[in-house]
Amino acid sequence: MPLHPPPPGTNGDIRLIRTSLPLLREDPQDCPRGNALRARALLAQVPPRPRGKPVEDFALGPVMSVLDAIEHEGEDVDTALKLLLKNQKYHVGHASWTESAVRSYLLARAAREAQRLLLGRPPTLPVRAQWTAITQSEAPDARGAIRYERTAWGRRYASADGSERELWLLSVNSAKGNRPPAEIAEAAAVTATGIPSRSAFRDIFRPAPGSTVRPQRVRIVGIGCGSGDHDVLADWDADEVERRFTEHAKPVLRRVIEDDRLNPGSSCTRCEGLVSCEQPPRTPGVLGVPGPRRPRTRRSVSASDLRVHARCPAQFHLTRVLHLKSTNPESEPIRRGRAVDEWLNLRHENGCCRTAPLPDTLSGLSPAELPAALALVAEHQRACPLDGLPPDEVVRVQPRLTAYDPELDVVLIADPDLLYTRSGGWIWHETKTAAKPPWEGRPLMETYPQLAFAVLMMSAGVLGGDPRRSLIELEVLYLDAEGIGKSRCEEIDPGDPETRTEARRIIAGLAGPWAVDETYAPTPGGHCGGCDVLTHCATGRAHLEER
Repeated sequence: MPLHPPPPGTNGDIRLIRTSLPLLREDPQDCPRGNALRARALLAQVPPRPRGKPVEDFALGPVMSVLDAIEHEGEDVDTALKLLLKNQKYHVGHASWTESAVRSYLLARAAREAQRLLLGRPPTLPVRAQWTAITQSEAPDARGAIRYERTAWGRRYASADGSERELWLLSVNSAKGNRPPAEIAEAAAVTATGIPSRSAFRDIFRPAPGSTVRPQRVRIVGIGCGSGDHDVLADWDADEVERRFTEHAKPVLRRVIEDDRLNPGSSCTRCEGLVSCEQPPRTPGVLGVPGPRRPRTRRSVSASDLRVHARCPAQFHLTRVLHLKSTNPESEPIRRGRAVDEWLNLRHENGCCRTAPLPDTLSGLSPAELPAALALVAEHQRACPLDGLPPDEVVRVQPRLTAYDPELDVVLIADPDLLYTRSGGWIWHETKTAAKPPWEGRPLMETYPQLAFAVLMMSAGVLGGDPRRSLIELEVLYLDAEGIGKSRCEEIDPGDPETRTEARRIIAGLAGPWAVDETYAPTPGGHCGGCDVLTHCATGRAHLEER
């Protein structure tokens, strides 16, 4: 169904439609209506929503700032990085990561320029102005638009005569190898046809100094700033760019700016239409904590987020907000758990997995690691929760559940392993893998805060159904001393008053510090040794050296 903006609770000029590369990914976790509203760049929530950030929450922001200083202001690398470290808006771990990311980027850039030289192609120089493809008309079209702006965020370079342009697409960790053809085609098209421009908040792109020569050839390079790996995604002449754009990007652009379907999730945090949207369900005060002392931009939170923040706020900010990851290989238990989850999810899409043959391989595991994982799979199959479920019941595998607390302006996110109906109620099933029997000396919901989170979401009516018939199940798969798969299953009644009280206590205890945190200071401890961002945490490294 076509979108008809502006929705209630918003205001602004809908005559501008502006698209960016992320919109062409058609991420199944995104909300189509939210993306269509996002393309109406001058549309805003009324009254305006807070946008304050105590620290920067965009990982690549300081990378771009430092590269601008080097490539456009003539700063040397060391000076530009020293200025970065003095900037208080960046977390100290973020600044440390940025230093390595900038150096990795510059090495990759030098390598690709050397490749151009070997190919006999002209060198390229940094371009300051953004490239924007603009279409303007006098009368509004069927969408109400008179102006279309197509953008492609990245680092820009061009040969001195303008015959070649190059756009570098930056990723946080490793280079994205799964960019869809539409995104690459659009990146090439904007690079080939865009005019020099500059942007301002809530304004159209306006002309800026720069070459307007149409290039004969464009190259798109993807780079992972964390790892430094890079690859040429496209190297096309103008005719090939036009053909790829028409075939791959144009149909996607049309779908994105017209789609009105709802799919609430973490993207609700950036949606100007959330306040008046019929989704997600409203759960005021569900976390049971006061808001921050200063208004700040809308956030999302999950039980996993709260657990990581409680362990170490710095780790939370660097890994859960900025999404920084270590380049070190993951441990076997983590890979085993993921492999088991992936296989079970795939089989549960078709119902009970009890009779499914055990696989010969599992993703990410070596032959030596396979037997332990298969033992866990076989133990689950022995008592699969979907066994015997009538065919008219509903089964949802790893659905994204979303709720919105308008008092805190926070979007709550949960991803149960399984949701299924039974006799009018909903069953929320979590499956966890462990290397050894679970410890019994701690209350269940404290050990697994996602269970407390589930209690609050179910008791708030997020799922609906008959609450008297609803249940939360925990299945823990583990290996005994002989390596044989075992399991332990627990049930929690989300309708029990004492259970709800305990869940509120646990979640409020975790959410309170998270809600007001503005510094994300490190909390060193035994978890430092396996931390994904230890390289960029001086406090954690010092703690390990003292042990």
